[in-house]
Amino acid sequence: MNDWTPPAEVFQAGRSTIGTLFSAQAAAYPDLIAVVAGEEQLTYAELDERSNRLGQLFLNRGLVRGDRVGILARNCLEYLEVELAAAKAGIILATLNWRLAERELTHCISLVEPKLIILQPDLKDGVEALDIAVPQYLEFGEDYETAVAAQPEEQPMVEVDPEDGLVILYTSGTTGLPKGALVSHRAMIARGMCFTSEQQIPQFDHFMAWTPFYHMASTDQSLAVLLRAGTIHVVDGYLPDQMIEIIGRTRMQFMFLTPGMVGLFAEAVKASGVKPAGVAICGAMADLVPKEEIAAATSALGAVYANTFGATETGLAPATANTIPKGVAPTVLSKRQSSFCEVRLVDPDDNDVPVGQPGEVALRGPTLFSGYWKADETNAKDFRNGWFHMGDVMRRNPDGTLDYVDRVKYMIKSGGENIYPAEIEQVITRDARVTEAVVVRRSDPRWGEVPVAFVVTNQAMAEDEVVTLCRNDLSSYKLPKAVFFIQDTDLPRSTTGKIQRHLLEARLVD
Repeated sequence: MNDWTPPAEVFQAGRSTIGTLFSAQAAAYPDLIAVVAGEEQLTYAELDERSNRLGQLFLNRGLVRGDRVGILARNCLEYLEVELAAAKAGIILATLNWRLAERELTHCISLVEPKLIILQPDLKDGVEALDIAVPQYLEFGEDYETAVAAQPEEQPMVEVDPEDGLVILYTSGTTGLPKGALVSHRAMIARGMCFTSEQQIPQFDHFMAWTPFYHMASTDQSLAVLLRAGTIHVVDGYLPDQMIEIIGRTRMQFMFLTPGMVGLFAEAVKASGVKPAGVAICGAMADLVPKEEIAAATSALGAVYANTFGATETGLAPATANTIPKGVAPTVLSKRQSSFCEVRLVDPDDNDVPVGQPGEVALRGPTLFSGYWKADETNAKDFRNGWFHMGDVMRRNPDGTLDYVDRVKYMIKSGGENIYPAEIEQVITRDARVTEAVVVRRSDPRWGEVPVAFVVTNQAMAEDEVVTLCRNDLSSYKLPKAVFFIQDTDLPRSTTGKIQRHLLEARLVD
């Protein structure tokens, strides 16, 4: 029994936040460049002062600790100073997706009830047309600059706790409305530690934020690099010419690549004739990328490929500690467990499954988010027994590596047997003629559901050849009952590159 409690000052000394840690870097390296966006750039001292002033503006407009500010903007230099200002003022920043349809955007704004929305001028009409009341707006441009300049330059005097919310990142499910994942200061600091540890990010490194800041990739990694006195190069989306120009003159340890653009970017780099100044690691989500594209990208960039498995809710955990060598089209995508997390694989009753058996990933660790905003029922289910259940199925191998199997919610139940589509897809894509395979379920009068494959090839194949590939490695009930050959461009994907299986199912019905 603990019969001594440390004084409150002891706990106070451990309460660093994203805002205080960034300011410490600004004090140590005031003249280093913190962020570059085209012809614009800010030093650490300038970014620190501007985010202080913006934080003061939040308070002077009546916002208090825990209130929400929405940001609706494309990638720009100001995005980072808004994130840091919110961190310093104890405000939660809701990162709104400007590509959303009216119904979705209305939901995302109504869910978090922001007291202020900061946005780019050309996006304001779309928000004002929504059936929702927003108390205040602040537009980037002259109004924004005038308002910020009028505030005190001192850091806001708000007592922020590491468990306070920092950002709300909206998850992009293939069906239904987005959920708001609340990420705390504690989790973001831990994500930075995980990222810099697993990817060996040095101090003073460079990072290219080209994916939208409303997703974890740019927000998580940018904040991590800023806490290491590095430089963020902001690019407004997938602009290959700008991206190639940056990597041609700038060394960086890690460059994010997403499914759907890996092969295109490899071709663009090769066609440009530009030799990268030095990219050590590229990519992400190897399971979602055709293997030939992985080989092409690593060859073009001279970098290994990050064989990652993570989520908005978890950061780079649980399995990001493995890479694919340069120029290799992998046949196996086994992953290594990330540092700074605990991973269990469990059955539907929350019992650990044996090695070699598929189980849902349950995770515990400091990178974990703080739950979905205003979703008590979902949180109770997903955080049952004190572990976050990701809804993803993996298999632990005897050597400790982890293989991705599928989503829990997308499973084919055929004659009482459970079939995970990814297991079939992995067998089909081992053939060099196959660049991608997607397996979906089709209703069947006898078995209830049966698997059907959509296959992208780089040379002609017959349906019976695909079935033979499966017959060699899979039980008979897992064999695809039909094979449809399709162009890669005809595969329906979400904004994050994930295949939308329900849309392929709809094609079967049609």
